[in-house]
Amino acid sequence: MGSRLAVRLPGLRGLFFLLAALFLQGCSELLFYPEPGLPLTPTAAGLEYRDVQLTSADGTRLHAWWLPAKPGVAVKGTVLHLHGNGGNLAWHLGGSYWLPEQGYQVLLLDYRGYGLSGGEPSLPAVYGDIEAAFAWLQQAPEVQGKPLVLLGQSLGGAMGVHYLATHPARRAQLQAVVLDGTPANYQDVARNVLAGAWLTWPLQVPLSWMVPQADSAQFAMPQLGGLPVLIFQSIDDQVVPLSSGITLYKAARPPRVLQLTRGAHVETFSEPVWREVMLGYLQDPAGFSGLRRLAEAPLGESPQ
Repeated sequence: MGSRLAVRLPGLRGLFFLLAALFLQGCSELLFYPEPGLPLTPTAAGLEYRDVQLTSADGTRLHAWWLPAKPGVAVKGTVLHLHGNGGNLAWHLGGSYWLPEQGYQVLLLDYRGYGLSGGEPSLPAVYGDIEAAFAWLQQAPEVQGKPLVLLGQSLGGAMGVHYLATHPARRAQLQAVVLDGTPANYQDVARNVLAGAWLTWPLQVPLSWMVPQADSAQFAMPQLGGLPVLIFQSIDDQVVPLSSGITLYKAARPPRVLQLTRGAHVETFSEPVWREVMLGYLQDPAGFSGLRRLAEAPLGESPQ
């Protein structure tokens, strides 16, 4: 099952309130478009799961899903999945539902304001939510002694990179980072959202300047040091352009890998060939040499 797009446009009424807030104070809320509730659970994909309750440092209650490795399959490691800025974790199950069958257990986190999590999303508060996920993984018995990997899709990747750049102890816990359709700069995300509606299209440049860009992934990436990074970037992506993936690759330190793909935004793992690339990478992140050609994946319908 494929992930939905990670960028979601607000309705007309929401745009008026958003414009008012931006003109009054300038803030990071433009980056987040959460959806409350849960339309489905992993049971719909035939997966075992359990609900996990986390608490951020400021007391905000958070909801996550724990997907154990498929029964009978040896556990190879754990993946912390940070999803994009639209919907909630149910919308993004397509990014990691396939991992338990391959021996990787998954913690899929909903940030504050998303799904069943409390609070309202904003930067830097969401970084505290990522810390809560790491803290839970650090004490979970089933995680100990196995490699830990961060999978960040779209905005989740950008937030994950900045968080790791400022938390060296958590960075040291990871075997690797995998990014999928991750924007290099937060202001680029804002411009993309603003360009999608007639009301804000003429103001996309000046309004995007109000979104703080100091936390952007392109500035944090060099601080990951020698942590192996795999960057998936689709040449068809109409949300996060190819140039963004290239910018992140240039900013990263070796060992680093840029795997170009085809298809819509964060629908990478709907194609088996890219799942195979990630699995091969996780076997040897520092020495990976299994890049695949674009011709090895079918080109579906053009993204809308």
